[in-house]
Amino acid sequence: NTMSNKVPKEYQVSLFNCDEYLINGELNKWKGNTTPVYSSIILEDKNGNENKTLLGSIPDMETESAIEALNAAKNAFNRGQGYWPTLKVGERLKCMEKFVEKMKASREEVVKLLMWEICKNKTDSYKEFDRTVDYINDTIDAYKTLDRKSAKFDKEGGIHAHIRRGPLGIVLCLGPYNYPLNETFCLLIPAIIMGNTAIFKPAKHGVLLIAPLLKAFKESFPPGVVNILFGRGRKIATPIMQTGFIDVLALIGHSSSAVSLQDEHPNKNRLRLVLGLEAKNPGIILPDADLDHTVKECISGTLSYNGQRCTALKVLYVHESIVDEFNKKFANAVDNLKYGLPWEDTFLTPLPEPSKPTYIKELINDAVEKGAKVLNKKGGKLSSNYSFPAVLYPVDNSMKVYHEEQFGPVVPIISYKDINEPLDAMAASEYGQQVSLFGKDVKKLGPLIDSLANLVCRVNLNSACQRGPDVYPFTGRKNSAVSTLSVYDALRSFSIRTFVASKDNPYNNNILEKLLNSNESNFINTDYLL
Repeated sequence: NTMSNKVPKEYQVSLFNCDEYLINGELNKWKGNTTPVYSSIILEDKNGNENKTLLGSIPDMETESAIEALNAAKNAFNRGQGYWPTLKVGERLKCMEKFVEKMKASREEVVKLLMWEICKNKTDSYKEFDRTVDYINDTIDAYKTLDRKSAKFDKEGGIHAHIRRGPLGIVLCLGPYNYPLNETFCLLIPAIIMGNTAIFKPAKHGVLLIAPLLKAFKESFPPGVVNILFGRGRKIATPIMQTGFIDVLALIGHSSSAVSLQDEHPNKNRLRLVLGLEAKNPGIILPDADLDHTVKECISGTLSYNGQRCTALKVLYVHESIVDEFNKKFANAVDNLKYGLPWEDTFLTPLPEPSKPTYIKELINDAVEKGAKVLNKKGGKLSSNYSFPAVLYPVDNSMKVYHEEQFGPVVPIISYKDINEPLDAMAASEYGQQVSLFGKDVKKLGPLIDSLANLVCRVNLNSACQRGPDVYPFTGRKNSAVSTLSVYDALRSFSIRTFVASKDNPYNNNILEKLLNSNESNFINTDYLL
């Protein structure tokens, strides 16, 4: 399926060579090596040859610049004495409000790059941008609420206490390719709003779309608060961790990268972790589930954005009494899905990682060799940038696709007789993020929900797994997450409770009153943020 070069005018992109990076409030020009950025979208040139589309380039930065960025973040935090960590909350919020206004101006450009760089369809690309803007605004509101609760003194056991949440220090922030704007900002925004300083490196794919926002960061925040680098993890993230100066590792990605970065840090107890990692969320389909509704939700759960979501349904357990009927309806629904270009807004779009189609094909071949069948007619049809979704059945634990998080368009189905089969598999799994449970008999659902709630962190009743709405807790057990990311919880994940205590006597009380009336301390104040 070759794609002609008839790209509608409004979605055409011109070559974008990003040669700037942000350190210490300065947009520096990069003069060293660069890395080309290609889209996996294939277009025909004038001579009818098929080519991947060159979108531009990014700096391939060196360790030296990484250490420079670390020093900028370190100086801006300045052992907690810096301008940013000691600033009044209201002033930090003004910077964030300024940023979100400037960010909005880049909407069309960022959305276009989301479509080209990571092949996310048009609707979801706009949704990602708008949801991120909402997330920032919700975070500002949540911090106001948090701060209002701190605008007072407590008294217990003859001791006055003024309790606030304070920053942790320097944050290294690494985002994923599948939500390169939203997931990254869900780390970066709460981190800096709480008074931390940050070094941020975008993922390998979905990197150019950060470039239009560099200027907004520069103009909205004091020098050194946000430092943005481009390049490879081993030249940038690894040496930064080795210095031992990072206080928080904030990463959404794979547990293997999280572990290898922690291993580089010489002082483990200093390092706080905010991690969103992989999952193998199951769908469990009970005998009385409404099949048409279940198929619809399972299509969305398994194959939205081609299954490249940590919250995707990555295995379906179907009761043996209905498995044949379910499989027929599901395989049929998969074959009816439309594949095309992101701006055509089809459900299925090309895969952004060049090696992914081959990997998916290997998973299919391995399962077929071990006794699974591809149930849908188009399953596993390969092109240079896509593997059509394959529905595999029956799947068992001898197969790679049973164990590995496929992160792509392949759906393993397992039939079960006894509900303990999926429960045992979940208990044995390294992951524990979410589950989707389909059925209606409350006698069955009740006890099952009680078990599932202790195996994962979100039980989705008759609906696909997802992250949002962002005010709800987003976390996981075992290898799936550390800390909780939601508007409310992220502010807590990136801060620590800290307080001033003073024995209740006339001498101290007099000093406290003077402090409160003097504006000498930003910490001791009872200003109420409206």
